[in-house]
Amino acid sequence: MDERARIPVTLPRDNPTQSYWQDPPDPDVADLRTTPDLPTTADTVIIGSGITGATVAWNLLQSSSSESQSIVMLEARQACSGATGRNGGHTKAASYRSFLHHVEQLGVDEAVRIARLELSNILAVQEFAREHAIPCDLDACNTIDVIYDSAQWAQAHEAVAAMRKAMPEGDPAAEYEFYEPAEVRERFYVHDGEYAGREEKVYGGVGYFAGSLSAYKFGIGVLKLCLEKGLNLQTRTAAVGLERDGEGRWIVQTPRGKIVARRVVLATNGYTAALVKEFQGVIVPMRGQITAHRPGKTVPKAGCLPTTYSFIYEKGYEYMISRPAGSQFAGDIIMGGGLVRAPEDGLYEYGTTDDATLNEGISEYLKETTPRYFGPDWGEDHPDGRIRKEWTGIMGFSPDGFPFVGEMPGQKGLWVSCSFQGHGMVLCWKSASALVEMMEGRDGDGLAGWFPPVFRVSEKRLGGVFEGRLHLSAMPGAGEGE
Repeated sequence: MDERARIPVTLPRDNPTQSYWQDPPDPDVADLRTTPDLPTTADTVIIGSGITGATVAWNLLQSSSSESQSIVMLEARQACSGATGRNGGHTKAASYRSFLHHVEQLGVDEAVRIARLELSNILAVQEFAREHAIPCDLDACNTIDVIYDSAQWAQAHEAVAAMRKAMPEGDPAAEYEFYEPAEVRERFYVHDGEYAGREEKVYGGVGYFAGSLSAYKFGIGVLKLCLEKGLNLQTRTAAVGLERDGEGRWIVQTPRGKIVARRVVLATNGYTAALVKEFQGVIVPMRGQITAHRPGKTVPKAGCLPTTYSFIYEKGYEYMISRPAGSQFAGDIIMGGGLVRAPEDGLYEYGTTDDATLNEGISEYLKETTPRYFGPDWGEDHPDGRIRKEWTGIMGFSPDGFPFVGEMPGQKGLWVSCSFQGHGMVLCWKSASALVEMMEGRDGDGLAGWFPPVFRVSEKRLGGVFEGRLHLSAMPGAGEGE
């Protein structure tokens, strides 16, 4: 892993695989340059146009001083074309999967704070989409984790019991329901199976609140609201360098010229080390892969299943949503994951920013997941073929498994919110909101009450050594999910 973490991080590739969610790209925003020429100055430059960048912009534009602020957003490719526009569509916390680890590393209070933040992030995204009528195929629903490993089935019970003990009765962050194997088959249409000659036995299921949406459409919707309030978006304009001038301002270099700004926000996730070398080997990119399956002929409800899914086995997992009724390609099943089915448990997916290609081994594995998991409830493949589209995306992982949020130590005016561990849809919104509180001088007890201190960037955390993913959670995924 050391060798993979040392690979120099590059800027986004020019011709990525086309994401299911970006087919077609938004006609109004995908290639927008608000002004024909790149502004030469700005109060704030935001680098990255995914959910993090859009949320930072939105919150800054709500400030009482927003009318006197100029905010420029730079995007290397089309708008929202990174992890946000390439993920698996889940808004799913799976907090019980990391709770015991957090208790061991951080203590009960901090583990509870993280679990509550993850749920509050889901609820905030869903509520914002409703409040602003963003057409993003939002489906607020329950989810089921189907567990194929006896040790993880036992640990799930232990973790949920610990969460219930740590939180008041009725706390929604600790609400889980367990299903025995027969219930999993009857209610969720999932069966025992076999992979590589080995039996895969369903030990049970864990149900809780989650949801799905098109993160691309949601991100584009937030950007449109920001544009109405004065955001200057410059797509296909990569930031290629950062430096300070003699007055303490930041000079952002691009192929179209430079912008001088009072402050810069990095919403660059797995690509961050391409601009700030302190993150080389500290935020390590990792490529995730996803397939969109047309539903088989006997999938219940024509594929528009009422829950989202994860399939958890000894060393890894897949995650799945079905496209809700009324959406484009309703009933399509989006399946991602399969990392550990690649050679050396997916080692060679780390350290790469190449989302222009597929891993053929993972591709072949993901294509076969749906009939294997759903068994007789899948039926014959769709006459047009099982796979509609497959694509990749780049996530960012840190040594301790947490995002970096805050002002860079010793670099006044350089702010970051990135490295979301493939868990962006339940971390990005609240992390970006917390960042703006810090930027606007509201970093007090109110923020400390809900935002985990362990998420804050620090010299100590920047000195961490990446050894691989820490949480084997059934996470949503960009490539799996920012």
